[in-house]
Amino acid sequence: MSDAILQTVGLTKEFRGFVAVNDVNLSIRRGTIHGLIGPNGAGKTTCFNLLTKFLQPTRGSIRYDGRDITGMKPAEVARLGLVRSFQISAVFPHLSVLENVRVALQRQRGGSFDFWRSDSLLRQYDARARELLEDVGLTAYAGLTAGELPYGRKRALEIATTLALDPVMMLLDEPTAGMTHDDVGRIVQLIRRVSAGRTVLLVEHNLTVVSGLCDFITVLARGSVLAEGDYATVARNPDVIAAYLGDEASTEAAHG
Repeated sequence: MSDAILQTVGLTKEFRGFVAVNDVNLSIRRGTIHGLIGPNGAGKTTCFNLLTKFLQPTRGSIRYDGRDITGMKPAEVARLGLVRSFQISAVFPHLSVLENVRVALQRQRGGSFDFWRSDSLLRQYDARARELLEDVGLTAYAGLTAGELPYGRKRALEIATTLALDPVMMLLDEPTAGMTHDDVGRIVQLIRRVSAGRTVLLVEHNLTVVSGLCDFITVLARGSVLAEGDYATVARNPDVIAAYLGDEASTEAAHG
């Protein structure tokens, strides 16, 4: 696909004879929200780790924005604009919300983590940090320590710190995991807003989130691609229903 920003060919990862990801061919179109779903143990997180270079593949190749990144390190692909947020909220709990975003801005612009630097040097990042907090609805929380935030707001903060790295493509791992219904709705709206002008690859178990957000979906099962298409297509696929969606989704598909 000429408009693909991220592609894998024959991507495979084995752990002592166990094949966690098996000959996966992905093609993520630029400017879309692409969902990666599947049952527990399907290989989704391993696939994410391969794409963001926290793991090296046993076989296969990965191309991002026309460049072979198969042998690169995580920091190298992040500098190219391929940035991942993690399933477990990754914030500095004892720093303020504003300071968390400022740390990410320092990293993106080549600054160090020297928190004892002069206030004047650090304040150069404040205006942009406040813009990012406004983008994710956290302006009122800027002065709180991150550890005081409710869980859903912590995930919004993590997305703000991800945006501080100025990503071209964001990989979001279970962004609504463990959230209340209200928090889920807020994060869905946030993802939709920040995806403008970007590409998003999303691992998510909440099928309502997937159906509402994703332009295209890849279903993994036992490490292999089981099906691909829009939500309506994969939800009606009998192999997908049997492997992952179960009776509840079968009923949804029948009535959807």
